[in-house]
Amino acid sequence: MTESVRTPVGAPAARVRGRVPLRVGPVSTVLRLRPLVALLGGLAGLLLVFACDLALGDYPISPLGVLRTLFGGGDAGERLVVLQLRLPRALTGLLVGAALGLSGAITQAVVRNPLASPDLLGVTTGAGAAATAVIVTSGTLGGISGVVASLGLPLVALVGGIVTAVLVGLLAYRGGVDSFRLVLVGIGMNALTVNATLWLLTVGETQDAGRAMVWLTGSLNARDWDNVVPVGLALLVLVPLSLLGSHALGALQFDDDTVRELGVPVNIARGALLLGAAVLASLATAAAGPIAFVALATPQIALRTAGTPRPPLVVSMVFGALLVVGADLVSRTLFGSLQLPVGIVTAALGAPYLIYLLVHRYREVQT
Repeated sequence: MTESVRTPVGAPAARVRGRVPLRVGPVSTVLRLRPLVALLGGLAGLLLVFACDLALGDYPISPLGVLRTLFGGGDAGERLVVLQLRLPRALTGLLVGAALGLSGAITQAVVRNPLASPDLLGVTTGAGAAATAVIVTSGTLGGISGVVASLGLPLVALVGGIVTAVLVGLLAYRGGVDSFRLVLVGIGMNALTVNATLWLLTVGETQDAGRAMVWLTGSLNARDWDNVVPVGLALLVLVPLSLLGSHALGALQFDDDTVRELGVPVNIARGALLLGAAVLASLATAAAGPIAFVALATPQIALRTAGTPRPPLVVSMVFGALLVVGADLVSRTLFGSLQLPVGIVTAALGAPYLIYLLVHRYREVQT
């Protein structure tokens, strides 16, 4: 939203349409209005949807009751529903959506392709395949148990996603990482991990396969504070590190020779940013299972809303959180006693968007 530059003291700040120059002493800042409006609008929408997610459900609570409970008041029933059931679930959705939005924005900016996302490059499906392997083989078959099973399903999914991302990077590396080759290798790895998951579901016992299928749909059901704390702590470290890479991300929008002239090591910057995006997506998948299309759609929605040349990182985070929390609210309240996994709702919204994106890209190529 802002660009900080140093200008001589007393020099007039240039006025550009849609930008407001601000100056504090020798340092001036250009405030871009449209991304700021997009960010504030997204935050307002997220606050509204988050409040509705805490208030609505089988046991509705008034907005005043929710506020009273959050600040230590409320009766025993309100404290149980708000603090123990709905707040951890909503916070998990918020954190997972923010991680997926940021991961998708970084991936699409580095690859310079709106169709590139951790979903389509095999990261989330790799995490899903690893989790499915543990669920299926540590159950009635007993092939993998003990040490591996005790690591916990989220950690296994996290490792599976990161390993898949590293494999994609290594297979795509030919003295450098070409974006087109990376997308092709990622699509191939995605197909491989999807088929591995289907094979595991086929050979596993029915009960284990059923548990794996529930996890693979992406769900926030039964999420508690044990799910919120590790995801929140991890994002406290990963999000600032990712934002620090925004300078290199901006440089990577040019060709490789120009990037080198700007003093940015192309392969190191590209690899580090893609690895960070893979860790964010794997972390989100480990917390709630694969939630489809969030990492694909929200960066492009944020880009079009903010009017920036590449997906804006912070706005993408906010829009990702808004989409996941909103999808969770829909899945809990619009279908009566049937609570759909949040991943089914995001897939229902994301599939038409993917079709639109493919048609839009086809028309761009044709013209």
